[in-house]
Amino acid sequence: MTQIENIEFKGKSYRTLHINVSNSVVNVSLDNAPVNALSGKMMKELQQLLKDLSEDALIKVIVFESKNSDFFIAHVDINILNEKDVLEDLANDAAEGLNIFQNLGEVLRNQPQITIVKLKGIARGGGAEFVAAADMSFASLEKGKISQCEALMGIIPGGGATQYLSSKMPRGRVLEIILGSDLFDAETAERYGWINRAIKDSEIDAFVSRLAENIASLPEDVMQTVKAVLPPERFTTGFKTENDGWAKLAFTAKVANIMSLAMQNGAQTIDGELKIEEILRRLV
Repeated sequence: MTQIENIEFKGKSYRTLHINVSNSVVNVSLDNAPVNALSGKMMKELQQLLKDLSEDALIKVIVFESKNSDFFIAHVDINILNEKDVLEDLANDAAEGLNIFQNLGEVLRNQPQITIVKLKGIARGGGAEFVAAADMSFASLEKGKISQCEALMGIIPGGGATQYLSSKMPRGRVLEIILGSDLFDAETAERYGWINRAIKDSEIDAFVSRLAENIASLPEDVMQTVKAVLPPERFTTGFKTENDGWAKLAFTAKVANIMSLAMQNGAQTIDGELKIEEILRRLV
């Protein structure tokens, strides 16, 4: 997979996003070769794009998909700590009480437009949290897969998953997802309430396009009023508890060793990421 050159949109330059506007719908394709790892750069670009779009009253719907047929977002970039300047900017921009990963999810959840994820590949970790934070998510029945695999790395989700999932499904299923760390197929994810719907791969593009266009063409203020009367649930205490638990585990020598071994055994390569749960279980 070849990385894109700079894309210009609203006077800003993007390297990890393709952006296309059709009428009142924006289609955003994630493109961070080779496996769409959620790097600090991608996080910063996503937040910049969402901020600019939030100020555009003509835009009604934002659809997120991936240029990579195998991965929506593989997970947070294991090398993200090397992006010190970007991480400092993200921390400075984060709302009070939120870490940078939780902040990305909350920016997405509080976007004035309707946000839709079209999941055709794999979303793990921070990628799965992004899917859960969107207003709606639809997955390819054949290709869409989702996982919170952080426990295999010796940590817990730290970008909102504990709270988002708890609002979507019973506690037992959340425990299964986080502690089982399995890669869920789209049909099971739908049954659990993790996504809106699993749709045949041959039909998902047309379905999401039609839904986005139908929403965008509603009479003035209908969509905005619906979002106002159905606001996202607030998780202030839960986010603090989640971050405290994540931070307690994330910076230990044991976790650093697991991350290092994962990189040596194929993490963040296409072949390795297709079976990363298997690799991590072997390392653990």
